[in-house]
Amino acid sequence: MTTARSDGVALHYETAGDGPTLAFVGDVGFGAWQWAWQFDALAGPFEALVYDLRGTGRSDAPDGPYDVATLVGDLEAVLSAAGVENAHLVGLGLGGIVALEYARDHARAETLTLLGTAADTDGVDPMTLYAPPDDPNGLRETTERALSAAFVDEYPGAVEDVAAWRADDDADRDAWSAQAAAVEGYEGGDLHEITTPALVVHGTGDGIWPPDGGRALADALPRGEFEAVEGAGHLVQIEASEAINDLLFARAGTDDAF
Repeated sequence: MTTARSDGVALHYETAGDGPTLAFVGDVGFGAWQWAWQFDALAGPFEALVYDLRGTGRSDAPDGPYDVATLVGDLEAVLSAAGVENAHLVGLGLGGIVALEYARDHARAETLTLLGTAADTDGVDPMTLYAPPDDPNGLRETTERALSAAFVDEYPGAVEDVAAWRADDDADRDAWSAQAAAVEGYEGGDLHEITTPALVVHGTGDGIWPPDGGRALADALPRGEFEAVEGAGHLVQIEASEAINDLLFARAGTDDAF
């Protein structure tokens, strides 16, 4: 187990591969499984780095609520412990906000890829995706809520796999709520200060973080771009994994593609 420490909190992280660093920052409550479609595919030409947010997986779970500034400090601690000088940050939901705010105050961020993320979090309720780890039906139902109906119908096995991983790796209710508080308490401030190149990718069927918020975020960033994935739900990195991976290849400076 590889750990970093942030104000005494142990944070578990893993790296694989060698090359420019792609660092993945997760969404509320979800374990590192959320990056399974990216980690193995991208490790090799890149150094892929994933970590468990405080409260999730093998990381410590101090009492909440948490805030974005604390989670930004955690990301800095992980990158520092891993010896990362520069990173292409990839965040989902809350992880996108953490990556965004990290780029405001730290120089390690080369690019941002923000999936299913918005700066205006009014109406976003991350608790709608929580299910107890000992409730397999609830885990399946809430997983389906984060995906499009078309994907669920076509890939029922993927839903079962994710539900099983969630039972092992997701945050418990208290930690999930503590992370959700960071979303609820977030105030974006002046986004014109963030000049890191940023690509906002949003599934048009995202019922958790509305896609209009992603479009508005891209418009507000000086070097922001927006790309829609037609029909995909919140877990766009799963539904459109090949397309997302191709984007990451391009953004991290290699001509290789799938």
